[in-house]
Amino acid sequence: MPEEEHKDNSVKTFIELVKKSRRGKLKIYIGMSAGVGKSYRMLQEAHALQRNGINIQIGYIETHNRAETHALLAGLPIIARRKTFYKGKELEEMDLQGILNRHPEVVIVDELAHTNIEGSKNNKRWQDVFDILEAGISVISAVNIQHLESLNEEVEDITGIAITERIPDKILQLADEIVNIDLTADELIDRLRDGKIYDKSKVALALQNFFQSDKILQLREMALKEVAHHLERKIDIEVPKQIKLRPEKFLACISSNSETAKIVIRKTARLASYYRSPWVVLYIQSSSESLDKIKLDKQRHLINNFKLATELGAEVVKLKSDQITQAIMQVAEEREITTICIGKPHLSLFQVILRTAVFNELLRKLAATDTDLVILS
Repeated sequence: MPEEEHKDNSVKTFIELVKKSRRGKLKIYIGMSAGVGKSYRMLQEAHALQRNGINIQIGYIETHNRAETHALLAGLPIIARRKTFYKGKELEEMDLQGILNRHPEVVIVDELAHTNIEGSKNNKRWQDVFDILEAGISVISAVNIQHLESLNEEVEDITGIAITERIPDKILQLADEIVNIDLTADELIDRLRDGKIYDKSKVALALQNFFQSDKILQLREMALKEVAHHLERKIDIEVPKQIKLRPEKFLACISSNSETAKIVIRKTARLASYYRSPWVVLYIQSSSESLDKIKLDKQRHLINNFKLATELGAEVVKLKSDQITQAIMQVAEEREITTICIGKPHLSLFQVILRTAVFNELLRKLAATDTDLVILS
């Protein structure tokens, strides 16, 4: 490498380190559902920080008219919300510019998965949080586990409710601290019945839908696992290893089958998140899937899946080839992939091994390397 180029790279690396040190710190309170006490705990922490001389202000908080939570607002400086008209109605939104202008040391920003009103600088509140962190302001925020993008389908299966407001997993990966606010299912249901979560007129309906013990337990397990994985990642970064292990790197292979592709992308995102490792999404366009042959709706779904993969932190690679196995193995070798992830074949696995030349060849090639194969159902 020429000396000048080496100097340029050294300077760039140092600039990145300086930027990182100036960036605000991010703390996220996570819970299995509404009503566990995330906003309450954030406000308690705000008072504790204020007592210790920290300039902390409320950028946005949602008390849902819960008396105990609302009472904790007393004595805390609040940055006024921005008022805007949308479809003939006056609505309130967090004032991002107001927060940046005030520039407190720490700001509370509730409802991390919230979608901003049309015309706002950013589409999502988590993007506002990124802007605040880049300005050197630390943020304390909160989110429910069901809003995590890679868990979207799993949560929908459990609750039967479509979750439209979601955050990409990279938010939690960038968090400096994640705290799980944990309650038992019985404690949460008791809080609901006592009117501490919703107005009592809504309790009966909530008990029939979301607030059922089996659903709560599954969501609670998800939240606990996520915080455990965050701790593992933190240990992996901060505790030096005596033995350098082979770093994990995942390759998600997708096709134009929209539903299977979505599952492969989300589940590979989870695996990459657990191992805190980079990952690649690979789409190989065969001659039978050229733009003049593939249906428009399939093209649209494919583009949406590329976008989903990018939002979840993947690098997307698109190739044209009729030699599927060779193309997969070439990318795996070039990118030093440790694990290849594919969707569950439509035939039984035994039939696939016997009858599908591509799959059979892939197994043979993998057997000759140290690369693992994961079939995602």
